[in-house]
Amino acid sequence: MIQSADFRFEGSANGVLLIHGLTGTPTEMRVLGRSLHRQGFSVYGVQLAGHCGSEEDLIASRWQDWYASVDAAAAHMREQVDHLFVAGLSMGALLALLLAAERPGWISGVGVLGATFRYNGWNTPWTSCFSFLLPAMKRFGIARKKMFMEEPPYGLRDERLRSQISAAMQSGDSAAAGLPGNPWHALAELYLLSRHVRRRLPQVQAPCLIAHATEDDIAHVRNAYLVAGRVSGPVEMLLLENSYHMITIDRERKLVANRLAEFCNRIAAADNALAA
Repeated sequence: MIQSADFRFEGSANGVLLIHGLTGTPTEMRVLGRSLHRQGFSVYGVQLAGHCGSEEDLIASRWQDWYASVDAAAAHMREQVDHLFVAGLSMGALLALLLAAERPGWISGVGVLGATFRYNGWNTPWTSCFSFLLPAMKRFGIARKKMFMEEPPYGLRDERLRSQISAAMQSGDSAAAGLPGNPWHALAELYLLSRHVRRRLPQVQAPCLIAHATEDDIAHVRNAYLVAGRVSGPVEMLLLENSYHMITIDRERKLVANRLAEFCNRIAAADNALAA
């Protein structure tokens, strides 16, 4: 049975919904969440369907289930805050963008953190070039047990933290550090989600803060520029020179948190001024 790893920090009427990545856990968003809470925000770190359990739990879920987790969390949170922001890491960034496209009246701004439409960073396997085949393989039940195993540096430039995360992953505690690899059938769902979100990007009208590591080992910075070039709302870019993929916990995590807080506060203040 999957236990909930959601976290909630009550704060002001400005709220931020945080979304983790594929095979990940809300823990990877907790440091960011605590920083935002110290700066006054209400924070909800949602656990996506199928995550924080076994490999079988994950591959039994679909991208629509992951999005349903986000939509339900947003519906709950918007009743408690005046301004709702959403921020996601990696695949979570895609879900955040989709929420903004689907619920434009709910979302005041989007934090697009290490967006991953394709695994095309410098440490991704060459087989990722054939990701378009994965949905058909899943449909016919092919390679159900196959998994791309995570390899160092695990998205982390910080060597001390990398060692801690590696130990947690190998311990089998998926609620703490996620699964040690990406099941092929879960990657098939990511491919389908990516294709769907690409089509919806022009419908994202909310302001976006797009943060990405210039040397991202998992998702090339081209993923960030894809978002910047296709959304309809205003865009701010934050390029990080001393981090890898996991920018919410890596060396520049404080910079990411402070820029996101400043971004959200500025938008909320402008909205309040217009309403006055």
